[in-house]
Formats: sequence, C-alpha cells, structure tokens
Amino acid sequence: MKPQPPPPKTYSEIEVVRLLWLAIFISVFSFLFYYRHGDVLLYGDAVAHINIARRIFDSRTPGLLQLGTVWLPLPHLLILPFIVSQRLWQSGAGGSIPSMAAYVFGVLGIFRLVRTTFAANGPVDDAVKLAAWLAAIYYATNPNLIYMQATAMGESLYLAFFIWALVYFAAFAHGNAKALTKCGLCLAAACLTRYDGWFLAAVLVPLAVILYSRLRDQRRDVVANTAHLPSRSQLVKFVLIAAAGPVLWLAYNAAVYRNPLEFANGPYSAKSIEQKTATVNPARADLWAATSYFLKAAELNVAQSMWLGRIWLALALLGALVSWFRRRGRVALLLWTPIPFYALSVAYGSVPIFVPAWWPFSQYNVRYGLQLLPAFAVFVPLGISFLVQSAARLPQVTPSWRQWLPPVTLLATLLFAGVSDAAIWRVNPICYREADINMKGRVALDRQLGKWLENLPPNSTLLMYLGEQVGALEQAGIPLRRTINEGNHRVWKQPVDPEGLWERALANPVAYADYAVGFEGDPVWTAAHDHHLTALVEIHTTGQPPAVIFQSRPPPGLIQPAAPATAK
Repeated sequence: MKPQPPPPKTYSEIEVVRLLWLAIFISVFSFLFYYRHGDVLLYGDAVAHINIARRIFDSRTPGLLQLGTVWLPLPHLLILPFIVSQRLWQSGAGGSIPSMAAYVFGVLGIFRLVRTTFAANGPVDDAVKLAAWLAAIYYATNPNLIYMQATAMGESLYLAFFIWALVYFAAFAHGNAKALTKCGLCLAAACLTRYDGWFLAAVLVPLAVILYSRLRDQRRDVVANTAHLPSRSQLVKFVLIAAAGPVLWLAYNAAVYRNPLEFANGPYSAKSIEQKTATVNPARADLWAATSYFLKAAELNVAQSMWLGRIWLALALLGALVSWFRRRGRVALLLWTPIPFYALSVAYGSVPIFVPAWWPFSQYNVRYGLQLLPAFAVFVPLGISFLVQSAARLPQVTPSWRQWLPPVTLLATLLFAGVSDAAIWRVNPICYREADINMKGRVALDRQLGKWLENLPPNSTLLMYLGEQVGALEQAGIPLRRTINEGNHRVWKQPVDPEGLWERALANPVAYADYAVGFEGDPVWTAAHDHHLTALVEIHTTGQPPAVIFQSRPPPGLIQPAAPATAK
C-alpha cells in the first residue's frame, strides 16, 4: 500500500509572515510604551517571578530549590537566562521577554486553531480564512493582554501553551497522528506553567482515549485511509508526557518538603494565606456565584461597560452553539474549559475574584478572566456572522443586498472589537488598573527603601525577609547573595531547622549580618527588637507596614541614624 500524502496546509506562508510581523510590532511597541512609563513592574507577582528566577544563581544557597513550592517552575526557568544581566534584572525587561514571545505564538496559535478546526473537514474557503484573521486580530488587539504580555506575569505564557495544545489536539482529532505527541508536550508545558493546565490535561487525556477508539474503528472500516491514524504506542506516549508535569511537581514537593501537596496546603499556599489574612471570598462554597464572578471578570477583560461585556459573552455563546450544531470546529469548544476550573477554584480553592460592580466592590484577580479571551476571539466573530446571515434571510432584505453580506460581516465584526477596545483604552485596561490600585503602596515603599539601601556600604551583609519587598533590592541593584533571607534554609528539614543559615542569623543577627531590614511583624523585625539593634531609618508608606533599617554591628558605615522618613 502506498503511503498517503500528508494533508495540505490550511494556511499560506505569506499569511503567517504578515501575522507574525503584526504581532511582533504590537508586542514591542506596547512593551516600550509601558517600560518608558515605569509600568512593567507594577504587579508584585511580576517582581516575585523575576527574583525567584534570579535567586537560582544569585543567592548564598543557589540552586533549583530556590524555585519554592507554590508557583510552578517553568515561567521562572524561562525568565532565568534573561535576568542574568544586571540591567535586564533591575528594569524588569528580562522578565518580559518570555511573555512577549508567548504573546506572538499565541496570536499565531489562534489563527492556526481556527484554520485547523473549521477547515479540517473541507476546503479552506474564504469564510474560514476571514474567520482566522478576525480571531487573531481580536486576540492580538485586546488591551489587557497587550499590557500583561509586557510584564513578567504568566498569563500570555499559559495562554500560548493552552492554544497550541488545542491546535495539535484538533489535528490529532482529524487523523494526524504526529500531532498527538506535540499536543502532549504543550500540555506538559502548560501543567508546569499554571495549575489551569492540570485541569486541561484531565479533560484532554480522556478525550484523546475516546477519539483514539473512534479513529481505530475508522481504521478498520476504511483501510485505505490509515496512514496518518495514531497507534497505541503514540497514545500511551501522549498520556505519559501529559502526566509528566503534575507528577514531577508532586514528586518535587514530596522529596523536598516531605509533602506532595505542599503547594496546596503548605504555609505559602493560597489556602494558608487566606486563613492568615482573613481574605474575603464572596463566592466561597457557592459554585454558581463563583462562575458568575469569573464570567464577570472575563467580560471586564474584553469590554469596559457591563452591557457591552454581556454582549461579548452572549455573542461568544451564540458562536459556540453555531459551531456545535453545524458540527464544524467542535474542538475549539474546549476553549471554554477555564470556566469549570475557575468556578471550582474560586468556590473551593481559596482563590477569590473581586470585580468593581459587585461586593466587595474592588479589583482583585480580575486578570484571571483573560483565560476566556481565546474563546471570545474565536466565537464572537462566528456569532456576529451568524446574526448577519440570519438578518439577510429576512423577507424584507432583497437579493441585491445579499451580495454585500461578506463586507457587512467584516465591518460589523471589526467595528464591534474597535468600539470595545477604544472604550478600554480610554480608561486603561482593568489588569493595569488592578495592579496600579493594589500595588501603589508597595511600589512607593520599594522606591523609598531602595534609595536608603543604596547608601549602605557595598560589601555589607543584609538580614532581610524578602517576601513582597524584594523589589527594593532590585531597584537598588543589590545582589541577592548579599542578603540572608528566608530562602537560605534547608527546606527538607521539617518542621524547623535550627542549623539553617536563615534560622541561625535570626537567632544571632550580630554574628551574621551588618544590617537588618525589618518590616513590622516579620521575623527580622522581631529578631531586631529582641536583640535591641539600633534603628537607623524608619520608613512609613501609606497602606504598607513600617520598614526599619537596623544596624547589627558598627562597621565604618556610610549611613547615619536619621529621623523617620515618611513616604506618601
């Protein structure tokens, strides 16, 4: 039997090149804009991601154990080579590079997903070509994604793996056996980027088994069309690759922390933080409310006004129904999987979402709504197209007007996206506003503290609980290896390690550090007061705990005791 030729490409090289340059231009231009205005490091999590990567090699105890336990490791490993440079580390630009690259791949992935799913059972007609371009434009021009990809946050990175996993899964569903392994690799990467990927893998693996069974049945029935159908070994390989990410992370937590679920119930987990801070969760144990909060967050990421956001959601759901009943593009329906994951996470996983319109009338974790952007990008144009086509069938519409159907559809789709994006840009993307509102005090404290730390002797050792204020060291350009911090203890020693460097320094600050930097209530603050260290500078910033620089031992210092400084 002669081997069958591979299926023709559903896209042209020139289209990919044009889309690639468009995405690169948007990515670089927006990064330069936010970088110039000092907004790349607004998110405290972005600062933390960069410095987790940095401390892998810049630490008194360097190594992969500096990755910690709560956040998954792949984003930090991808950031690592770009923040070796002192300049790229201090500015935060090094952390933005993986996010920007992921944004570009995400745009290409949306384009490829529409082409693959909606044209797999037939020719790539003009309607599919137009739908692919519109979906890519919707995705690429979303103001919230444009801001997030300019930072070290992991949203654009996960979305890229999510989209490409579905691209290859769609190719597998239509008989491309080699695509299954690629899908598994994207799934593994997604699982090592965000916990959303674990839920996605739990959905795709059973679906792959079901599709495999159906494809094998087709193989028996249609012998001539077997060249590109998957084998059992390929399916097993896919399952093993997809499971590798969660298994590796569980094994890492078990080996290092003696608890495979340390990331879920350990002292730095979302559950523990919620208990310590008594964080309000308006949707706790209420699945319907949790779903509503997530969908509202998703709407706010694509529209500024409530009524326009509801139109986005309604059009996307209409497009999904059209896809289902027309039996075309059904694999793309998996873009809706973030809904059950976040509904469960908000209701039962200690992950609250606050939206401005609902109690407690604040903004927190609204960025999670970006996970539905791919679904909006794919299905909203389809919903608009369906409405225009339905209107054209009305008796009042003459046949002569129906020839204008394609341009009317294109104009309506672009106008809808343009109006929505313009309204968002007028008041700034909500992801930007979330960071600006919630992190303003932290940024001010980092800036003030960083200026004081720059005046310390260049070879002095600092005892400091980095926590949320590691940005002060970053701004001052002080290498992390000059500090003794909570990362310098042997985590495998449970429940405590009196012989660890961190614990020994807290027990006797004078013997280990020249200066101690404490924040009210943290371990260094307590140790400094217990040992009656001299307070040199006290910094007060609105909404933040007071910060104090203590002198542990008196070298010929470059800083003298000063009156408390207050930052407004």
